[in-house]
Amino acid sequence: MSDSTATTAPSGAARANSAAPLPGEEWVRPRPGRTGYRNDLLLALVLAVATTISLVLFRVTGTYEDTAGWQSTLWVIAMTLPLAFRRRWPEAVAIVASLAFTVAFVFETGEMLFSQISLFVAIYSVGAWGRSRRVATVVRAIIVSGMLAWVFWQLIFYSAVQDYLPELPRDGALSPYLAYGLINVMTNLLYFGGAWFFGEAAYRSARARALLEQRTVELAEERERTQQQAVALERVRIARELHDVVAHHVSVMGVQAGAARRVLDRDPAQASAALSMIEQNARSAVEELQLLLGALRSEQTETGTVPAHLDNSTRGVEQVADLVADAAGNGLPATLSVIGDARTLPGGISLSVYRVAQEALTNTRKHAGGAATADVRVRYLPDAVELEVSDTGVGASAQRRGAVGSGLGQLGMRERVAAVGGTIELGPRPRGGYRVRARFPLPAAVASPLPQAQAQGVPSSTNGVSAGDPGAVPTGATNAVSADAPTHPLIEPAEITTTESTENV
Repeated sequence: MSDSTATTAPSGAARANSAAPLPGEEWVRPRPGRTGYRNDLLLALVLAVATTISLVLFRVTGTYEDTAGWQSTLWVIAMTLPLAFRRRWPEAVAIVASLAFTVAFVFETGEMLFSQISLFVAIYSVGAWGRSRRVATVVRAIIVSGMLAWVFWQLIFYSAVQDYLPELPRDGALSPYLAYGLINVMTNLLYFGGAWFFGEAAYRSARARALLEQRTVELAEERERTQQQAVALERVRIARELHDVVAHHVSVMGVQAGAARRVLDRDPAQASAALSMIEQNARSAVEELQLLLGALRSEQTETGTVPAHLDNSTRGVEQVADLVADAAGNGLPATLSVIGDARTLPGGISLSVYRVAQEALTNTRKHAGGAATADVRVRYLPDAVELEVSDTGVGASAQRRGAVGSGLGQLGMRERVAAVGGTIELGPRPRGGYRVRARFPLPAAVASPLPQAQAQGVPSSTNGVSAGDPGAVPTGATNAVSADAPTHPLIEPAEITTTESTENV
């Protein structure tokens, strides 16, 4: 910059950027820590020493020799030391530096080298560290407009003074004096425009960095929440699987153990048979637990759901007949009716039908009373499959079913049905007993149109199927697994007593 100092407003791009509303405009740049303030103090001291040395050298050359030493000292202090607070009070520092620079230029009391560096840093700091963008813009605009007015006043005033730069002629369309003035203007525009532009760029860069850091923190928190939710969902799934695997077999083992205890003295053979049944159920429970634990230890699918070999296990709607036969063999007379055209169901839906039927029969066996019977119905509808398990439970345990207990059984059924987009109804029947009814919607690829006979209101035929032949289910027929399915000779319904509990296993 030349001796004639001035400034201008920033370039059009910088002015447009500073005026345009931006996301996060309310963001306030945080103050630096102690290290930042120490660096500012060091910068101020370095500039003070450099300015003092420069001023002494100028005085040696005969420049500024008429200025008193105390005046030069005060000027150096006012020009440089406020920079130690440039990030704490940037607007005030810029105003003080501008006034000191103007005084030095008007009265020729200071040097024009390091003082220009100090003024550049002061104006830059307003843009980079101003907490209020409006105040920062106003302060810089006042400084810039004042300097610009001063430069133009100099050019106009001194152009009329013939003894000012007399070696430069003033004639011609572009005289050397005019060229000299334009050089001064362009130099000052670059100088102050650069201080404005780089200060604004530093602020925007800091804001973008802060927003990026904030977004990074938010993403980390969201990832942690997602992981916690995944862990919670996995725990629920494991608990549901363990409940479904264990509850059924343990329930049967409890019934058989109670029966064995009652006949142990008078009929050791029947007691031994009951113990054999307990052993069989214990082995089955261990096998299913091993299957479950093996599936949990295996690598999960990309969606993080249950491994495919667990969903597509041997348990499905086709094994509901085995559940009914097992219930009949353990003292709970039960029938199975398959209504509609049986078809292959998706693995998740088929497994859910099986588990809901298993849980409902387990609860019936535990809480419905010794004289209760169960009725299981599987309905294949055009766009869904329905499962209904009802019983004729009577007595205190049946009346209080659902009143107390952990509620894990019903909760597990609700979760399983909801997981495949279905609905479930659970509650006592008006004429006694309890009913569980679940509806599982089928995908379009599995759903089928209503058979012609059913569409015309013609009832399907009914064929009896024993519990020992669950596979003989004719298409479109209603098939029953009779309550007369083979039962173990030890387990008589009249002999079975259950503790007063709930269906909510």
